[in-house]
Amino acid sequence: MRRGCGERGSRKCETDRMRQARTEFVGGPLDGRRRPVAVNLAERIPAEFLVELPARGDGPARIAVYHREAVFGADGRRRWRYVFVS
Repeated sequence: MRRGCGERGSRKCETDRMRQARTEFVGGPLDGRRRPVAVNLAERIPAEFLVELPARGDGPARIAVYHREAVFGADGRRRWRYVFVS
């Protein structure tokens, strides 16, 4: 017998939900924003984050590249943020 989502022992719901972390962006088109970013099993955000920017006028669409950077808070805990590269 198959179990539905929410029933005890159901693994389907666990795999459907991805864990996310609200991550700060510094520089570029997302400067000052916090967006949810999917994290891996080690609770880390990916090392690189790509954002597709729509075309403006006659120019082509662009890709904005952000790299992960460690930041230490006032409590000494390490947090991650993305810094604009190009």
